Amino acid sequence: MINRVEKLSLLSEMISFAKSESDLKPIEYNFLLAIAKQLEISREDFDYLIDHPINYIHLESHSERIVQFHRLVLLMNIDDEHTPKERIKLFNYGIRMGLSHESINKVLYLMESFPNKIVPPDVLIDIFKVQYN
Repeated sequence: MINRVEKLSLLSEMISFAKSESDLKPIEYNFLLAIAKQLEISREDFDYLIDHPINYIHLESHSERIVQFHRLVLLMNIDDEHTPKERIKLFNYGIRMGLSHESINKVLYLMESFPNKIVPPDVLIDIFKVQYN
């Protein structure tokens, strides 16, 4: 399991991703707050991260990086609007996490075929599993 600093880093990264185009929309805020609760981060700490981001910490676990990438995909599609710039940013986040560019491209391509562009976790895992082996 990841430690508190890593959890704060993941959440900070997601906040930064959501704020890249504009301020947080209410739907994004609520989604991120739910992730914070999942990560056992208090609302006070979450709200602090919005204005005070912390540095990215690379996760050692490949599976944790895949989970984080999936969260970012969900976040990008939560408001049913995304731009080519957001897709590029998501791709770059995945590369920085050390994920395979082939797998990232496949996820970005396949998400268009799913309702609400939400790639099911099992499909996403299978995509990365093929590239990891």
